[in-house]
Amino acid sequence: MSTLSRDEVARVAALARIDLTPDELDRLAGELDVIVESVARVSEVATPDVPATSHPLPLTNVFRTDEPVAPLDRDEVLAAAPAAQDGKFLVPQILGEEA
Repeated sequence: MSTLSRDEVARVAALARIDLTPDELDRLAGELDVIVESVARVSEVATPDVPATSHPLPLTNVFRTDEPVAPLDRDEVLAAAPAAQDGKFLVPQILGEEA
């Protein structure tokens, strides 16, 4: 038996401003019931003595150390670019902007 009635699904849909057909209301009542039951099962397992976990493994920074280095040579970079003009990268025009 569904714990969510068709009227409850219709109310949630109205609050979300979603128009649902009668068939969709019936189908979603069953689908939402499965979700509610799954959350209830997880809630049974989650006890106060189990700490909350956002990530199963510790997060660490993977950035290299910040060390000053010589900048890239502009002419070499522009020579490797598909297109360059007047010392700048040349890219396709977008959004119909004037050049």
